[in-house]
Amino acid sequence: METIRGKASLDLDLTELKERLTDYDRIFLDLGAGDGKFAFCHADKFPNHFVIGVDSCRENLHEYSRAKLPNLLYIIASAQALPRELNGLVSHITINFPWGSLLESLVNGDPSLLSGLESISRSSALVDIRLNGGALTEAGWILEAGVEQIYNNLIQTGWQVNAPVLMNAHALRAFPSTWAKRIAYGRDPRAIQLIGSI
Repeated sequence: METIRGKASLDLDLTELKERLTDYDRIFLDLGAGDGKFAFCHADKFPNHFVIGVDSCRENLHEYSRAKLPNLLYIIASAQALPRELNGLVSHITINFPWGSLLESLVNGDPSLLSGLESISRSSALVDIRLNGGALTEAGWILEAGVEQIYNNLIQTGWQVNAPVLMNAHALRAFPSTWAKRIAYGRDPRAIQLIGSI
């Protein structure tokens, strides 16, 4: 499994990963981590949680992956091919403002993504997805229709999902991610949150 610290790429096997997770009951995984800010902020705020940021683009992660927090790890991997080393470990999955192939996989109900999310999850794991209007519009969807499609895909996969919750510009400005700030001050400052469990 490929991990990153700054510009250095490091291989981590299952034994080494489990050693790092030994003292942590709650394992958070931020999928499509972007520049890694959300994962960093969560790890910094909750030192009793172990936080894993996953993204396929290593260049975006150079800055935040330099952080020397003992409870933070960044992994280079595709959302559609999550490392097997994570199977059964994750207690909470976040997907914040996905776009590109990650958003497309959520909208289309891509089995490789959805089965991967199920594989990495512990029993009663939570999923927390935030979807923004601009990204869905670029993908050819109206915000509400795209959210409904993703909601239905999660339900059909076995997730129990609460009713969607609107995030306004104020909520986006307060959210600790680089992308949330861009959305809040952009042309379409709307997002919707889906929370569920397996």
